[in-house]
Amino acid sequence: MAGRGAHFSGARNQVKNAAPWEDAVAAAAVPSPAPLLHRRSVTMRCDALVLDASLRQSLVTVRSLGRRGLGVAAAETHDRAPAFASRWCQRGFVFPAKEGTDAYQGILEHWLERTGARVVIASNDATIALLRRHRARLEPRVCVALAPEPAMAIAISKERTLGVARRLGLRVPREVVVRDPGDVTAALNDIGLPAVIKPSESWLWNGQEGARLSAQLAVTPAEARHAVEAVTRFGEAALVQHLLTGRREAVSFLYANGEVYARFAQWAKRTSPPLGGNSVLRQSIAIPADIGGHAESLVREINLEGYSEVEFRRDAAGVPYLMEINPRLSASLEVAVRAGVDFPYLLYQWASGEPVDRVAAYRTGGWIRDLGGDITTTIAALRQRGRPGITSPIQTVLQFGLSFFRPMAYDYLSWRDPLPAVKATTSFARNAARGVVSRVRKNGS
Repeated sequence: MAGRGAHFSGARNQVKNAAPWEDAVAAAAVPSPAPLLHRRSVTMRCDALVLDASLRQSLVTVRSLGRRGLGVAAAETHDRAPAFASRWCQRGFVFPAKEGTDAYQGILEHWLERTGARVVIASNDATIALLRRHRARLEPRVCVALAPEPAMAIAISKERTLGVARRLGLRVPREVVVRDPGDVTAALNDIGLPAVIKPSESWLWNGQEGARLSAQLAVTPAEARHAVEAVTRFGEAALVQHLLTGRREAVSFLYANGEVYARFAQWAKRTSPPLGGNSVLRQSIAIPADIGGHAESLVREINLEGYSEVEFRRDAAGVPYLMEINPRLSASLEVAVRAGVDFPYLLYQWASGEPVDRVAAYRTGGWIRDLGGDITTTIAALRQRGRPGITSPIQTVLQFGLSFFRPMAYDYLSWRDPLPAVKATTSFARNAARGVVSRVRKNGS
């Protein structure tokens, strides 16, 4: 492991001569950002820069590394990120450019020149795509906490991942790959309705614009065509898959140099959106015997170093099918950390070339909930009542209410670090109010 971070030792000593953030932005020739959120001396020890600070996993990462005495800074394209309020965030920066753009990359590079961060960690698909495009320029000065490019290219592509899985004998959903909207009818004749339409890659980029697309449920041919058109306009393939509505489970790994240093499993009781997305209510579980070995064999075959999460969905009979691999820190990360598997710190150790700790066991049965996300997905389920995979309105409301009587932890909430929860709650309330006002105006017009 030492070889991975050996040529970055010089970058660690640049922090003492770091210039103010405003100078970095000026040098990047972009508009001036919002003021520095945490005004500290420009001389700082910065071990890690955590991008995409508004994401749940970014806050978990800031806390994880900060509690271990590492110097942590965070960056986002706006000033509302909960991670900025963490006691362990030494400095928070607003990058005044959209993720995935060259302007964002310019700001990032100038920031790295002035602070000498050892490791950069990203969790947003757009930001990861940008780092991948420029990693040859970045890696001489900073450790990018992503798997090597050959493995990333497979893991990012659902089509290629499922191809590897088939060769290994894993069950995968029945699917048809569609590259032209005109082929939707033939695909539906094979798969049937309802069907799930997925982009082969979650982040789509045509060289000028990008978009993150998630799985869409189609119950009519028109819905299927619309979902496929949204993907193929970027020149990418759409996967038309058979709908599975059983339990969703995931196995996470920290893998490097042919060894697994940590394993963890969870299941998601509710996700946002309801069909499948970020888990908003999940529980740590023992690794299921019928998916654990398959998930590990897939990671080893791809040689997917660093952190990864392998997702499965069961059918009505309980048979598991591979959905995808996420080669980045996932939104559900905190359930693993609270159970005793500190994936952010393990990822930092691996990326920086330090020896990686081994985690032999973890606590099972612990629940954790993203309350704002759970409210959102409950409302969405009520609006989508009657569609496949959606429980009845009575069941939806009852299950949401009963969750308050189950002992559990909550995303964002930490009594040792309370301000991020306050910031997240304020942002959720503000966004909810704006949504109500927008609907009222729309209905009134």
